[in-house]
Amino acid sequence: MKLSTVIIFCSLILGVSSQNWGTFLREAAQGTKDMWRAYSDMREANYKGADKYFHARGNYDAAQRGPGGAWAAKVISDARENSQRVTDLFKYGNSGHGLEDSRADQKANEHGRSGRDPNHFRPAGLPNKY
Repeated sequence: MKLSTVIIFCSLILGVSSQNWGTFLREAAQGTKDMWRAYSDMREANYKGADKYFHARGNYDAAQRGPGGAWAAKVISDARENSQRVTDLFKYGNSGHGLEDSRADQKANEHGRSGRDPNHFRPAGLPNKY
């Protein structure tokens, strides 16, 4: 049932033809892995000021997979930022807490998804491993 829902969604909403839905889903899965790898690397690095770099890198890597990867990166990025906004609303009320950071994260996300170099956001001193 879930697979058929995804296929219908991709075909109707995203305009993916029946010949390309498998490719789209494969790209989306690979893009999801790219986003997870960037998140895991960010947590492992635990490097102050590197947040935007990892946002841009995850979105860049996912978008390089193709339309499915770019779609997955956008969905994941938007969901993350929206959930953070809801959490902040409960914690701090309608104070706008975190709004500026969320906008900056989304700017880094779009930067990466558009194919621009994520190293633009790379902080000095971040180990070359990342």
